[in-house]
Amino acid sequence: MTQQPGSWSAPPAAPYGQPPSGQGPPGQAPGVMPPKSNELWTPARVEPVPGTGFGLVQLRVTPITSGLAVGAMIAGIASILVSTLVLCFGIAGSSDGWGGWVAGAFALLSVLLGGGAVGVGLVARRLISRSGRSGRVRFTGNGIAVAGVWCGGAGLGIAVLTLLLVVVLQSS
Repeated sequence: MTQQPGSWSAPPAAPYGQPPSGQGPPGQAPGVMPPKSNELWTPARVEPVPGTGFGLVQLRVTPITSGLAVGAMIAGIASILVSTLVLCFGIAGSSDGWGGWVAGAFALLSVLLGGGAVGVGLVARRLISRSGRSGRVRFTGNGIAVAGVWCGGAGLGIAVLTLLLVVVLQSS
């Protein structure tokens, strides 16, 4: 068959919702692709809709680590690290008189980080405990959130205690 210039004919089309014949894995119905093992959203089951050629797919969603929990832990660790600066600057500058001011500035930063870590960690624990119901995404990371609460509280406590120590050392 020769074609005239300017005339073009499309290949025969497949029925709606199905790939053209010959496409798809062998031994499987056309139009159904197997899930890949590295995908986050994989089908848990497929229920056919009666009277149609379609089906209802219910997805299996992998749990996700809570970003709030990770943020709480990072803020808690930062609070502990900044509270060590309170001690270092407070002791180094206590004889010259500037240690209390610098230690106070870093103590304020450490208290803000520690308080934020405690608050965000508690919110993350509540989010994790309420997730996964009625088709929602399930969050994990309860241990990370608890670690963030504890690290934030420890950093907050260390900063306050070392600031009190620096004030006592500087006044004497």
